[in-house]
Amino acid sequence: MAVRKTTLAAIAAEAGVSLPTVSKVVNGRPDVAPTTRARVEQLLDQHQYRRNGLRAHRRSGLIDLVFAGLDSPWAIEILRGVEEWGAEHSIAIAVSSVRHGDARPASWTSAIASHHSDGVILVTTTLTTAQVGQLRGAGIPLVVIDPANTPPPDIPSVGATNWAGGLAATEHLLSLGHRRIGAITGFADMLCSLARLDGYRSALERAGIATDPDLIKYGNFEHEGGYARAVELLDLPDRPTAIFAGSDQQAFGVYEAARRHGLRIPDDLSVVGFDELPVSRWASPPLTTVRQPLTEMGSAAAQMLGDLIDGRPLRTNRVELSTELYVRESTAALRQEALCACLTTYPKCTKCRAR
Repeated sequence: MAVRKTTLAAIAAEAGVSLPTVSKVVNGRPDVAPTTRARVEQLLDQHQYRRNGLRAHRRSGLIDLVFAGLDSPWAIEILRGVEEWGAEHSIAIAVSSVRHGDARPASWTSAIASHHSDGVILVTTTLTTAQVGQLRGAGIPLVVIDPANTPPPDIPSVGATNWAGGLAATEHLLSLGHRRIGAITGFADMLCSLARLDGYRSALERAGIATDPDLIKYGNFEHEGGYARAVELLDLPDRPTAIFAGSDQQAFGVYEAARRHGLRIPDDLSVVGFDELPVSRWASPPLTTVRQPLTEMGSAAAQMLGDLIDGRPLRTNRVELSTELYVRESTAALRQEALCACLTTYPKCTKCRAR
């Protein structure tokens, strides 16, 4: 007599859950409660349900690390953390990139599905509904590092305390006597850019200083963006005496803009960066910056992805690692001779010029 094959519908009924929930478990999707997943997995094993083609039964030993761009030492630090985890767990890392703001179809997700990736870590990239659906449909676990937009609540993510970092950078400049402080953040539609800028605004508000829209510029986290936006700030009639750059690369662009304006750092202009890239301590002068734990962020994301691949429940879907201000020689107290008669900053304000 032929053995009757147990159906997913029967397993769903026995487990007391819906058929779509059982399907999620079979396809390795992460959005199932741990207790429910365990109950369904037990019944699948008990009934010896054959999950032909199930990804978990044919591990490739490969995960994908997808960046919004690879032309930055920032990306190297993230990669370092993921590779350290991969080496420890004998997992290979496939690295690729997609352009920021790329609105083309989710072709990269198709490529990942085709080479049977065990999981994906997506870094600073806008995540679309179509991309999430394609990865879920292929049963590929996903973790996001520093997401550009707000990911679905069930997608695990790793980030840093960007708001606190922006606050610390600006409060440091305020403590040195600076009151006219410029800010060059990243893309206007990225969460980390907005969080760092909110920290800057909060520090000014706490000090009783009104935010001047002319002192806020949106860059691209790269040298060129920092240089171009710094030129705009330094060409203002009442230029800032300090600039908070939302990345170390942009801060180095500010260095070049200051040099071309005949300004010395920190004598004429104080500069704070964000990231603590290894090169920041070797700049001239060494850069005061907010350390973002990039390597640790890569390691944390890889560990979360490894837990998802192995079917282990996550303690939390959102991990935020602390930032820390590193004070070096690119910031200094505002010189008294740089103050106008009305105690605003150098060069003289419009009111003083009119006197």
